[in-house]
Amino acid sequence: MNTNIVCVRHFASAISALLLAASAPAAEAGKLDEHLEPFRPFLGKTWRGEFKNSTPEKPTIDIARWERALNGKAVRVTHSINEGYYGGESTIHWDRDKSQIRYYYFSTGGFNNVGTMTLTNNTITAVEQVFGNKEGVTEVRSTYELRSDGTMLNRSQYLKNGDQTSTREVLYKEDPKAEVKFK
Repeated sequence: MNTNIVCVRHFASAISALLLAASAPAAEAGKLDEHLEPFRPFLGKTWRGEFKNSTPEKPTIDIARWERALNGKAVRVTHSINEGYYGGESTIHWDRDKSQIRYYYFSTGGFNNVGTMTLTNNTITAVEQVFGNKEGVTEVRSTYELRSDGTMLNRSQYLKNGDQTSTREVLYKEDPKAEVKFK
């Protein structure tokens, strides 16, 4: 093969990569509150998660988008399950008064949650109080682990007045083509 053609192909590939990087959301590379900086590996990504109990006959798929918000003073997570059957939005921020990461979650199910998060070694641990849930869930405890293979594993426990009622496990893979949808 002609070395000029190989050089042109490599140059074209390099230019394409630079253009792709330049077209990535600039906000994700922007300044982020120092307390939220550990979230950076999660940001600018759309994740497609399949529930552990999902089957080909009855799939349960969650699409979640993590992004920088409010000039870097917050992280915004939107998600939808099964093309908008259910969904919600979280706003995560540093609470100076309480010296902790706090978040607010609002759902299409008509309830809302208020919680705290801690981050260690690419794992988020969340504990939230639930308000207005029709099934009586009063608390959710979750972990989100960003794994070395690029996947994100979410495990959640749902509690009613301190007693565990159910659990959920979802394995997410990055999927830039997936879209969060609301009906």
